[in-house]
Amino acid sequence: MNGPRPQLWKAWLPAIIWLGVIALESSNLGAAENTSRILYPLLHFLFKLDPFHFGIWHHYIRKTGHFVGYALLSWFLFRAWRATFPSVRSWSMKWAQIAFWMTALVASLDEWHQSFLPSRTGRWQDVVLDSSAALTLQVFLWLVLRRRGENLPS
Repeated sequence: MNGPRPQLWKAWLPAIIWLGVIALESSNLGAAENTSRILYPLLHFLFKLDPFHFGIWHHYIRKTGHFVGYALLSWFLFRAWRATFPSVRSWSMKWAQIAFWMTALVASLDEWHQSFLPSRTGRWQDVVLDSSAALTLQVFLWLVLRRRGENLPS
């Protein structure tokens, strides 16, 4: 199995797995009530957080999870599209745009799906946060690859 197809599969596999992780977290398993069952004992043990302060930290931990999770999805999709549409360049606006818009679509569908679950809420603010993570990652990629002096036009 030599040639481009196995490489293409290897490039897409992380994105597919991460989409599965996002789908799992979008279910009732990722509800605040369920994550607090894990995080409260841990943070209480480590930092002696009372329930009020835990609520504040819990909110920020969950939002950070959104940001990191969707930034990773954007990265995995960039890699997959780079393998799908190979070029001599290490960065392409086409790869970045497709990765960004796919990430924004997944974020929108994720929040829409959550709006139907009694333990979850679908919030447009989370779509903005998730899309911001995707955009931040794409800008970061562009800056890193530019700094390395690699070919960046287009």
